[in-house]
Amino acid sequence: MTERLSIVRLGHRGDGIADGPSGPLYVPYTLPGETVEVDDWQGHPDRRHLLRVEQASAERIAPICPHFGICGGCALQHWTEQRYRTWKQDLVTSALAQAGFDVVVDALVDAHGEGRRRAVLHARRGTHAVLQVGFAALHAHHIVAIDHCPILAPGLKGAIEAAWAIAEELTPEAKPLDIQVTATNAGLDIDVRGSGRLSSQRSSALARIAEKHRLARLTRHGDLIAQRAKPTVTMGRAAVPLPPGAFLQATAEGEATLAQLVVTHVGNARIVADLFAGVGPFALRLAERARVMAADNDDDAIAALREASATTSGLKPIEAVRRDLFQRPYLPKELARVDAVVFDPPRQGAEEQARQLAASDVAVIVAVSCNHATFARDAKILKSGGYRLTAVTPVDQFRYAAHVEIVARFVR
Repeated sequence: MTERLSIVRLGHRGDGIADGPSGPLYVPYTLPGETVEVDDWQGHPDRRHLLRVEQASAERIAPICPHFGICGGCALQHWTEQRYRTWKQDLVTSALAQAGFDVVVDALVDAHGEGRRRAVLHARRGTHAVLQVGFAALHAHHIVAIDHCPILAPGLKGAIEAAWAIAEELTPEAKPLDIQVTATNAGLDIDVRGSGRLSSQRSSALARIAEKHRLARLTRHGDLIAQRAKPTVTMGRAAVPLPPGAFLQATAEGEATLAQLVVTHVGNARIVADLFAGVGPFALRLAERARVMAADNDDDAIAALREASATTSGLKPIEAVRRDLFQRPYLPKELARVDAVVFDPPRQGAEEQARQLAASDVAVIVAVSCNHATFARDAKILKSGGYRLTAVTPVDQFRYAAHVEIVARFVR
């Protein structure tokens, strides 16, 4: 059933919102002030499909990608830059206000740089068993096949072609595939997941594809299939060997921006704890001036950090340990000798670790987050323990998406 709606505001995921008789109705790809024609979104009573924009906002602009509105990767290519930037800043301001903070949030820092240096491409059999390789459609299981993505960094050149070749080889397995591609100093690093166990013939075929596309490395669920060169990324002075499928900040500019803010906020601390350290984007830069205690639950990430630390001259010692900070957060007594703590948890935040930090005597805490809601929750915990929020900077490395990074400084 079609209906006409007036969009009155934008939600925190970038969807336009209309006020319906039973509550808010969410319409992706719309803007405040627009009148739109929509129809039902089966299975989602509070969502609607956009059919057409009857009265467009003066702030609507042409998207940069022909797949926008079909591919679910971007939410906001259709909004003027200044309004988009203000909205992202307001996401952080509003979340903190709801948590009881009255603080000035810095202007949004653009950290898109050259674009995304990593992407996960999906491969599925669609209608009539036609292979599709690309990104997932918005809130749907089907794949939008692509041959180009304008938000990818130049270092991912050839990634889509390589993903298609891999998918074509593995489609007889009749398995849905996730193909993670990362731009490294040595070239493309690809990890394939979902293929199931491979025969020796198929593994050999994939190795030939890796050679043809000049991949630095090709792995399947982390198991090596072919390697032409060791994939590394540069972090500060260090060349970090990447584990297969390793997590990295989305853009190189984003990582550098976050790290610079972290280093600045830590100041002259002599001993720093880096919690949820990953492969070391903060630890390796902090170690240029301070001793570092680094912890993460990922064995491979900690091993990579140790290797990078051991092979980089001019760094102070980094003590890197594997530790599940959700199950075993650092306790106040373990942080007694620490001058500053940096913590950068996954999207769910670090509620229990924040409680332990709130009970500590650490002078400075720097929080890094990719989720404004869980950041505000954890910030409230620190505030209740006697910490004062002195600086908040939103960082935009996910251009056109609803995600925003945050770096904040708390002082005891």
